[in-house]
Amino acid sequence: MTESMPREYEDIRIAVPWGHIAGRWYGDRNIRPILAIHGWLDNLGTWDTLIPLLPQHVGILCIDLTGHGCSSRFPAGVPYHALDYVNLIISVMKEYKWQKVSLLAHSLGALISYHYAALYPSMVDMLIAVDIIVPYYVPPDIEIQSFRTYTERGLLEVERAEKLAFQEPPTYTFEQLKQVLYEGSQGSVEMDNCEHLLTRNIQKSTKYPDKYYFARDARLKYYTRLSAWPPLQLEMAKRIKNVPYLVIKGSLSGMIRADSDPIIDVLRQNNPHFEYYEIEGTHHVHLNNPAACAAVINPFINAHRPAMPNTWCVDDDETAQKRSVRGGEKRKRAKGRLRWLRSKL
Repeated sequence: MTESMPREYEDIRIAVPWGHIAGRWYGDRNIRPILAIHGWLDNLGTWDTLIPLLPQHVGILCIDLTGHGCSSRFPAGVPYHALDYVNLIISVMKEYKWQKVSLLAHSLGALISYHYAALYPSMVDMLIAVDIIVPYYVPPDIEIQSFRTYTERGLLEVERAEKLAFQEPPTYTFEQLKQVLYEGSQGSVEMDNCEHLLTRNIQKSTKYPDKYYFARDARLKYYTRLSAWPPLQLEMAKRIKNVPYLVIKGSLSGMIRADSDPIIDVLRQNNPHFEYYEIEGTHHVHLNNPAACAAVINPFINAHRPAMPNTWCVDDDETAQKRSVRGGEKRKRAKGRLRWLRSKL
């Protein structure tokens, strides 16, 4: 049985041209952590119940995506695109000078991580994806209508935000907010777990002492999604070779559909380190059923990110590994010379 272990953390900020990315680093700051990326309209609180159950030897760096949680928003007039979040992984890696990245991701975060792994497969040493693999496909006529609707509504949100600059959005008590979030997620987030996501998504009202309002950027509801074109997604899957890749599907969720089957087949064929599990739960299975998720995640982490502080360094994994190999070769040569000298005595 997986035991819950409290973990210390440090709140961090990463400077970006439009402001900052907010994050929370659990565990050892001297070892390259696993980068944890949340889902659409959520924030790093999505990992609150799972992180205490994960292996203690490796840290977890959770971030709030741009416009979510405590991270900065894009400026007015700059729309959100999922590819911007793919680039965000690069920004974090540059900040900490990582040569590789380990990813733990849910929903939109899992889509982002999949695309990053397809673009830069040699730079990903582990990917754990919760309840999504690729964008779900919709017919072109519906996709075109969606583009039009999202563009128009995104512009309306810009106008709405200008008006709200002079007045507060609708306010609620905390219990009312939990109900709003529960219903908005269609029951995916259990009522008792709503507070984990609300903490970084709301602000206290200046007018009503006991009320709050949602503070995330409303434009996020109309972001530009990643392409779901099946031939493109299939080619991207073919690029993810020999990358340890674990997928968890919530049994009650429909986010991994039949159109993901060809992708799963390719990942299985090209990747001996691909694993797939279905666990009882909704789309937020990691938040609602963390023990069952940890039961499959922990052996995966221990297999692919073992407790090896000499090789899993912060600055450069490959350099450290090469040093370790060279060190072993030098020791062998030294022992060989010593045996030769002894034979001459």
